[in-house]
Amino acid sequence: MSEEKKTQAAEEVVEEVVEETLPEAEAAPAEEVQPDPVALLQQELDETKDRLMRTLAEYDNFRKRTQKEREGLFPEAEAGVLAKFLPFMDNFERAMQAECADPDFKKGMEMIYQSFTEIFASMGVEPIGQEGEAFDPNLHNAVMHEENPDLGENVVSMVLQKGWKRGEKILRYAMVKTAN
Repeated sequence: MSEEKKTQAAEEVVEEVVEETLPEAEAAPAEEVQPDPVALLQQELDETKDRLMRTLAEYDNFRKRTQKEREGLFPEAEAGVLAKFLPFMDNFERAMQAECADPDFKKGMEMIYQSFTEIFASMGVEPIGQEGEAFDPNLHNAVMHEENPDLGENVVSMVLQKGWKRGEKILRYAMVKTAN
């Protein structure tokens, strides 16, 4: 029995130690969990300010991007419409080169062509690609090549289809034959 009493006494001591340490262990984290309310509010305020600043920056970037897109939209659409008129100009030039028995009809064709070229010029559209100029791959599309000792190196010897540009934007590359 003495062993049973020793075991019971030891268990009671362990229980007392556990009971004494539990309140201390529970009390310590409880104190650590309760931070300063002012610090909590300050942290929340800083986070809210940061979110607000990021939202404002995101909105400003969105506004600038949409403004830039709007500014680029009209010139692109205008260039697309102008490019659709280029085959008309080509056909008109071919028609003017054809023989015509009626001088009044020919004069009328020339007046219409002149009117279109003035409209193109007023919109900043100008032809590119002339015989004798240096070949530039940024302006010309070489579809043929010939050896000609009378012309220099990489020179446009014949324009097969006139090119057009508006400012720096190429509406259509000039289709050319190059020499040497």
